Amino acid sequence: MSSSLGGQSRCGWLLGPSLDKIIKNAAWRKHSHIVASSKSALDKLETLTDDPSFSTPLYGVSDPDSLILPLILAIDSSSPKVVEPALDCAYRLFSLRLIRCEIDLPSDDSPSIISRLVDSVCKCNGLGEEVVELAMLKTLLSAVRSTTVLIRADCVNQIVKTCYNIYLGGVNGTNQICAKAVLAQMMTIVFARVEADSLLATFNTVSVAELLEFNDRNLNEGSSVLFVQNLINDVVYTNVGDANHDAIASPAPELQEVKVESPLAEGESSEKDDLSGYTKIRDAGVMVFKNLCKLSMKFSSQEQSDDQILLRGKMLSLELLKVIMDNAGPLWSTNERFLNVIKQFLCLSLLKNSALSVMSIFQLLCSIFQSLLLKYRSVLKSEIGIFFPMLILRVLENILQPSFIQKMTILNLLDKISQDSQIMIDIFVNYDCDVDSPNIFERTVNGLLKTALGPPPGSTTTLTQVHDLTFRFESVKCLVTIVKSMGVWMDQQLRIGEYSVVRNTFDNNNDTSLESSNTSLGGDEASLPDFELHQEAINDHSTATLEQRRAYKLELQKGISLFNRKPSKGIEFLISNKKMDATPEAVALFLKNTSGLNETVIGDYLGEREDFSLKVMHAYVDFFKFDGMDFGEAIRFFLRGFRLPGEAQKIDRIMEKFAERYCKCNPNSFTSADTAYVLAYSVIMLNTDAHNSMVKDKMSKADFIRNNRGIDDGKDLPEENLGALYDQIVKNEIKMKADTSAPQSKQTNSVNRLLGLDGILNLVWKQTEEKPMGANGALIKHIQEQFKEKSGKSESTYYAVADAAILRFMVEVCWGPMLAAFSVTLDQSDDRAATNYCLQGFRHAVHVTAVVGMQTQRDAFVTSVAKFTYLHCAADMKQKNVDAVKTIIAIAIEDGNYLQGAWEHILTCLSRFEHLQLLGEGAPSDASFLSGANVETPEDKSMRPSFSSLKKKGTLQNPVVMAVVRGSSYDSTSLGANTAGLVTPDQISNFISNLNLLEQIGNFELNHIFAHSQRLDSEAIVAFVKALCKVSMSELQSPTDPRVFSLTKIVEVAHYNMNRIRLVWSRIWSVLSDFFVSVGLSENLSVAIFVMDSLRQLSMKFLEREELANYNFQNEFLRPFVIVMQKSNSVEIRELIVRCLSQMILSRVSNVKSGWKSVFMALTAAAADERKNVVVLAFETMEKIVREYFPYITETETATFTDCVRCLITFTNSRFDSDVSLNAIAFLRFCAVKLAEGGLICNTETAITAAAVAAAADDDDDLSISVAKEADKETLMDVDENASYWIPLLSGLSLLTSDPRLAIRKSSLEVLFNILKDHGHVFSRLFWITVINSVIFPIFKNVSGEKEDKDPSSPKPACWDSETCSVATRCLIDLFINFFGVMRGHLGAVVSLVAGLLKNTGQGSARSGVSGLMRLASELGGVLTEDEWSCIFVSLKETAASLLPGFLKLLRIMDRIEFGSSNAAQSTFYDDDDGGEATFTSSNGMIEDYDDDNLQTAGYVVSRMKTHISTQLLIMQVTTDIYNMQQHLLKASSVKVVLELFSQTVTHARNLSSDTSLHIKLQRACSVLEIPDPPVVHFENESYQNILNTLHHLLTSDPSLSEQMGIESHLFSICEEIIQIYLSCCRLQQPKQQQKPVHWILPLNSAVKDELGARTSLLVSALRVLSEVEQARFRRYVSTLFPLLVELVRCEHTSREVQPVLSNLFQTCIGPIIMNV
Repeated sequence: MSSSLGGQSRCGWLLGPSLDKIIKNAAWRKHSHIVASSKSALDKLETLTDDPSFSTPLYGVSDPDSLILPLILAIDSSSPKVVEPALDCAYRLFSLRLIRCEIDLPSDDSPSIISRLVDSVCKCNGLGEEVVELAMLKTLLSAVRSTTVLIRADCVNQIVKTCYNIYLGGVNGTNQICAKAVLAQMMTIVFARVEADSLLATFNTVSVAELLEFNDRNLNEGSSVLFVQNLINDVVYTNVGDANHDAIASPAPELQEVKVESPLAEGESSEKDDLSGYTKIRDAGVMVFKNLCKLSMKFSSQEQSDDQILLRGKMLSLELLKVIMDNAGPLWSTNERFLNVIKQFLCLSLLKNSALSVMSIFQLLCSIFQSLLLKYRSVLKSEIGIFFPMLILRVLENILQPSFIQKMTILNLLDKISQDSQIMIDIFVNYDCDVDSPNIFERTVNGLLKTALGPPPGSTTTLTQVHDLTFRFESVKCLVTIVKSMGVWMDQQLRIGEYSVVRNTFDNNNDTSLESSNTSLGGDEASLPDFELHQEAINDHSTATLEQRRAYKLELQKGISLFNRKPSKGIEFLISNKKMDATPEAVALFLKNTSGLNETVIGDYLGEREDFSLKVMHAYVDFFKFDGMDFGEAIRFFLRGFRLPGEAQKIDRIMEKFAERYCKCNPNSFTSADTAYVLAYSVIMLNTDAHNSMVKDKMSKADFIRNNRGIDDGKDLPEENLGALYDQIVKNEIKMKADTSAPQSKQTNSVNRLLGLDGILNLVWKQTEEKPMGANGALIKHIQEQFKEKSGKSESTYYAVADAAILRFMVEVCWGPMLAAFSVTLDQSDDRAATNYCLQGFRHAVHVTAVVGMQTQRDAFVTSVAKFTYLHCAADMKQKNVDAVKTIIAIAIEDGNYLQGAWEHILTCLSRFEHLQLLGEGAPSDASFLSGANVETPEDKSMRPSFSSLKKKGTLQNPVVMAVVRGSSYDSTSLGANTAGLVTPDQISNFISNLNLLEQIGNFELNHIFAHSQRLDSEAIVAFVKALCKVSMSELQSPTDPRVFSLTKIVEVAHYNMNRIRLVWSRIWSVLSDFFVSVGLSENLSVAIFVMDSLRQLSMKFLEREELANYNFQNEFLRPFVIVMQKSNSVEIRELIVRCLSQMILSRVSNVKSGWKSVFMALTAAAADERKNVVVLAFETMEKIVREYFPYITETETATFTDCVRCLITFTNSRFDSDVSLNAIAFLRFCAVKLAEGGLICNTETAITAAAVAAAADDDDDLSISVAKEADKETLMDVDENASYWIPLLSGLSLLTSDPRLAIRKSSLEVLFNILKDHGHVFSRLFWITVINSVIFPIFKNVSGEKEDKDPSSPKPACWDSETCSVATRCLIDLFINFFGVMRGHLGAVVSLVAGLLKNTGQGSARSGVSGLMRLASELGGVLTEDEWSCIFVSLKETAASLLPGFLKLLRIMDRIEFGSSNAAQSTFYDDDDGGEATFTSSNGMIEDYDDDNLQTAGYVVSRMKTHISTQLLIMQVTTDIYNMQQHLLKASSVKVVLELFSQTVTHARNLSSDTSLHIKLQRACSVLEIPDPPVVHFENESYQNILNTLHHLLTSDPSLSEQMGIESHLFSICEEIIQIYLSCCRLQQPKQQQKPVHWILPLNSAVKDELGARTSLLVSALRVLSEVEQARFRRYVSTLFPLLVELVRCEHTSREVQPVLSNLFQTCIGPIIMNV
């Protein structure tokens, strides 16, 4: 039936049943008008149909007034039965969006019917019915909720006021909660629409439970919260399925202009003038917000100080403001109007309410402040800079007398704030780095530290122990959250690639001063929301600038602090650091404008009489503008910035300057400045008298006037002016802007002054709680002015950075407090939650410090955690220490890439943990395996079963367990460093229980770190390996308990990371290589063996990888074997290395490339070993390599074959087994055969050329240099590709030829020359040059003795024996003859080498040289050219000449030796009488006085002289033999060289023979030493005989050549010299100065006769030659010869041969000439 009521229209469907119910419930008499109106409306609805064309407030109805009027009348009836259906109908109309209009308060002229309806709903309160109140709330909320109704500002205020009244005076708690929830939901809807400026904006549904967070929990009546939540949900999510969609498809036409800016009516109040130009939706929002702020600022009067209703209203307003700010969007920061509303109203509300002691209000304030900080910190910078210290820091820093709830609120707030990773960054950047802002971040962290540490010991506190522990826990939690947020923010920035200092600093202007560098973001940027502002500010602010600002601020604060202690020092510091100019004006501005300065100190400084301070005071006063101020106002304004000093003279100076300045600004105020000065002084005295409690008798107004009579140039000032001034001073004390009569601690004052908060805190906290603020309106205004003043400073400019480098500065501030808080809490607390938070803090701190590269801080945190593991003293471990071990593992896994040097601490902990695990499992220690003894002692046997039962028994006094139980310091290298004393069974039990705790951590976690190493980056893995090696070294070097845990992990890590790129792996291996070498050389043999075996395992693994040609990494990998092999003193280690190499190479031979070098180097070191078994073992390996794997040796590099040869040569030097040496030489021959077969592949032309040039450069011989130049001209086409392999092989054999062992020398010579002989045909001409210079010639360098005469004192080089020399010479000559075509250019060098053998003192060498030269001449005589013959003889000549300088130098030694008087000796030597014999005999008698050193030197000279003479004779003989053998082939040039050689020898022999003093000394020495005299005469005779025969033969056999070369004259001159030598020996040629006549000739003595006998044969040969010369030739020289021949007749000849030859000469030659004459 009800469905038929109301007709067919949609409005009728709703209105019909409701009107019917109203009619039924109405009293007919009392409510007759309601019934009549309702019936009339029903009648109209019957005929009504929907017509969307009507633009009326009620959908589809042309006359809505008649239909809505019954509802209004019913609501106004005050009858609950009638009101309820009317309210329900209104609720449905709004919910189903059938009402579509704009609603405002009803006005007198033509009020809107819907406005009247809403007004009636709002006014029907007070019926005291629960149902009616709920219906009212639902109706009003549905009206606000409706998207087709625009409610204007005044109407919204009325609705809010109505709900307010229900909340304050509702019939029960449920209704009050409902009113509160409805208001909150209304605020959410209204301000969501304000944000979007649209009725269709989306919004959140409020949570009723959250609304009761701070207040009204007592109103909850069981299920009230659920009931109210359902009611809210019903209204918000009204089911509109029954309504036609066309009805709600679009708003009414009059609402189409909702978003259009509409000017307000002229009748609106002036308060609304600022709303023009904004939409109606936003007008309503602003008005509601203002009214809520005003409601929150209402305070109880003094008469009713305990007004709970007012307090509840205040709290509701704050809660609604919290809801608004929680749901607010970016509009509040982008729109200047809304931002001003926050600044002017909300901030003022926070300021006024911050003084109340009601905790709920304080919590609400903190919650609102949290929303402002989270969302609008970019536009409320200065306001947050005020409120943060006021609300948060003030409570946080109160350590001794805190309110528990208040401080917990702050700690919870900080925890929530800190969870936003961007907030803490922004706070630090904008406050701690801003000169004009407080250090909020630093003070927060320090405050949390103080709270975490608790009250200082000995201090008086109201804290209970439970509260203190709670505070400590929460503060640590906050610190953890802060450092976690820093890490999260850092990770975000690094992930998006903004961690670049350069990128953010490219536009930094370094030329601007710090004071002006903080450029403001102008224009629209300043009003962007936080998330947009951050992006814009990145490019305008750099980390470098922030660093400068931070440093500037720190220095400025240091200067301020110094000023407050000693003003002059502070000013000097600031000037020296260029924080201000050194001018009075600059200092005055600093004193006037800088916050944090002590006002008393400022006053004292201004009152000083020093010149500079006086100038500063004058400048300070001159900055004030007193224009237009009355005197009292001016002096009050003047004294706001400092406190007048107590000294009268200082006050006098300041007041004098003030009076002068006041009169200058107000010239008509007083007759002179004196008047102002006296009055000012009088005012100061009055102020002290009136407001000082110590003054009992106060000054009256009459007294004040009387005291100031006649001060104006003898005249009185107007009494009314003085009276007004008196009243002003007495009523309002003159004081500083920061002056306060409330006693405060010194620390608090200094902090507040530094932050510039004195005025605000003084305002807020001086008043009594809940005191009305009206009396302090001026101060409130002053604070608002302060906000405006700061808006122009850098403090209002908000900066945002996205550069993670800013964290470095933050860490510098917070790392110390965090480390202290975490460490102390972890140390003192056993609460699992608290310790876990501390460990989390350590983890996050390590993460941040490690990533930003702050090594010191990172290491401090890591070290602290490592120490808290207590692994170094396991008996004291607790659960928190086990958790610390877990943290260490987590740090290693999460931040391994950044730990660098901190890895050492972590790996040390892991090492100790593993040690404890082994003890717990009962496993024997590593020391038992690494001990030197292999035999198990009885003690070991007794200890073994005890390990397995360690956890069960717990009473065993095992040394290892005891050492661990006793513990040690963290820094000790091993566990259990303390060895003194026993441990008790209780300690053992505790230790075992702690081992059970460690079972929480399995081997998987431990091993995961090492397996995870393959995920470390290239830098981190190197640092990881370094640390692991260091820890392993300390393990292995432990004197009591060496362990191999880390060593085994090194092998694992190397396995895991072996597949890294070569550049990284090479860096890793350079570390590991040094480690293996160091440990391999350990004195502990077992450790060294273990390490070498580990290295073998790695090498086997590594050699599985293929290596490309020309790489060197295998060589680097195996190098540790080489170094240890070379340096180890252990035979076992060296033998092990040889076996390891043998195994590796023989099993991986196909993969070995560059590794051959290290293999051969190690085998080379083994070959030189002092132990035979090592040498033999190495040679067996070498034998197998060469025999079976020779092709692999030279696959890649030439140097490999060189190393192989060098290794074989080293084996040849083995002194243990000659078979090894000979076999090594045989292997060299084998290598040569392989090379000759051409099975090696390597193109080494460049190497050959370089070797040839190097050989030429090393040889000083000109011929060699010329040959090298010739080699350069050779084309590379002639160079065989394997030549570079031959050079090391042949050079090695060449070096072996100087081996001291005959068999080796002989074998190497034969092998070398056989190789050259057998395979020389494959050599190119260029390579032959290299072979000759670098292989063959060096063999004979030491044998030739070419350098032996240069330094007689130096030891001779080792010379060959005759057999070796014979073999070498024979081989060389054979090679030269066989390859004469190639070696022809080296003929001179070869002859020089062989001729050099003639210089050797050994007869075998000389014979070898002679035979070699003779064979060379005989074999090649027919093919040698004239130049080559000349070359041979030139070489012989040069060989002979090369002996002369050294020999002459030797003879000069005798000049320094004296054997008596030389003149006396000479006279006795030549006297023939008996006295001469006596003299000589007497000389013999002096022998005893001769120096033994001189005799030894003379003996050495005699020996060398004999050798020299024999060498010269041998060279001459060889030359003569070759000449005689091949004279038919010799040309003039060669003959000339031969004659030059002979003449050179003759000259040398003649000079030697003619040195009489030398002969006398040598004869005396020889007689004393009883050795034969040197054969000087024989040498002379042989040299003359040789040249005589040659010249005679030339003259007779080849006349033409003789004539060409002048042989004839040369021959006769030689004969003449021979005769003269003989005559001089006979002493027939006396000096010209002897003019005495000769009366008789004495007979010759025996010595002369012997000499004449020796020279007779030469004379006879010369005379025979002369007699055989043609007559004509003789005739040409007879004039010279005849006197000499006549003298011969006179001589006393000792031989009968002379006379016949001489007689024949006279008969055949002289006679015919005389006869012809």
